[in-house]
Amino acid sequence: MTLDERMRRLPRYSLGQWPTPLAPLPRLQARFGGPRLFIKRDDSTSLAMGGNKTRKLEFLVADALKAGARTLVTHGAVQSNHVRQTAAAAAAAGLACEALLEQRIDCDDAQYGASGNVLLDRMFGAVLSPVPGGTDMNVALTSLAQRLAAQGRKPYVIPGGGSNALGALGYVECVRELAQQCAALGLAKPHLIVASGSAGTHAGLAAGLHAMGLPWRLSGVGVRVARAAQEAKVLALANQVLELLGLPGRIHASAIHADDGFIGAGYGLPAASTLEALTLLARAEGILLDPVYTGKTMAGLLSMLRGQAFEADEEVVFIHTGGAPALFGYRWALPAEDLAG
Repeated sequence: MTLDERMRRLPRYSLGQWPTPLAPLPRLQARFGGPRLFIKRDDSTSLAMGGNKTRKLEFLVADALKAGARTLVTHGAVQSNHVRQTAAAAAAAGLACEALLEQRIDCDDAQYGASGNVLLDRMFGAVLSPVPGGTDMNVALTSLAQRLAAQGRKPYVIPGGGSNALGALGYVECVRELAQQCAALGLAKPHLIVASGSAGTHAGLAAGLHAMGLPWRLSGVGVRVARAAQEAKVLALANQVLELLGLPGRIHASAIHADDGFIGAGYGLPAASTLEALTLLARAEGILLDPVYTGKTMAGLLSMLRGQAFEADEEVVFIHTGGAPALFGYRWALPAEDLAG
């Protein structure tokens, strides 16, 4: 059975517009004199101002509907891109949505808790419940689901980031999409750069490359967890994806990389390198990043470019996972003097 046949066995609920663009970054490339730079615009998936969770949610929402669910239940940080897209997906599918928002960072700015993704969550009709930082979110999520089930709400639990094996299939599909786009553009040796957080996107890409036998390099940039723990998490999930697809073989640990040098003071706290990356891409290419994931990932890419970390014949593909709505909740972290022209 081919990979295409294996993927088509699994139901999907249409939420996005595909394929997302694969576009050059000519002005950024000119600043560094090469290699060829491209950006995969998964911030342009169309659902709720876009983002990588759309690909995952197509599989997860289909499974929820198959199970007869009436309420999607999930969790994330206060400015969670995943919660925003889950709330929108629920609305699109005629489902309710409840989400736990963890206060992972110490921030008393009113806009952090009311603007950006939080505003959009409420626009899509999600019921939001704040929880303190450090809460065991899996336990809290299970408890919420049990309460809803007792009320006859038929919950379907989606893990943080939509990052289980079923959700990660969205990024197996992304590799299939990229293979066609790279071939059309004449990209012979792409090197993918991606944020590594809840692990589903990173793991799905790794599983997709393995399943298609593509020798492309894949580099993750961690946003929360130390390198060894993050790489182990990605590896385990990527192999679970292969198991779900019924594919032979396993991914070797040497294929998984998650640089932890750009986390800064912690998850959700932009470092100076994050701010530089945000402003550089905005001014060089007119593209917005976010301060939690893609800003830190672009900081990692800039460091690699400065350190000439790419092989001479490689093309770089930055996976833009979205998140720009969070900028409106992060004005406190983006000082006016740093944004001045």
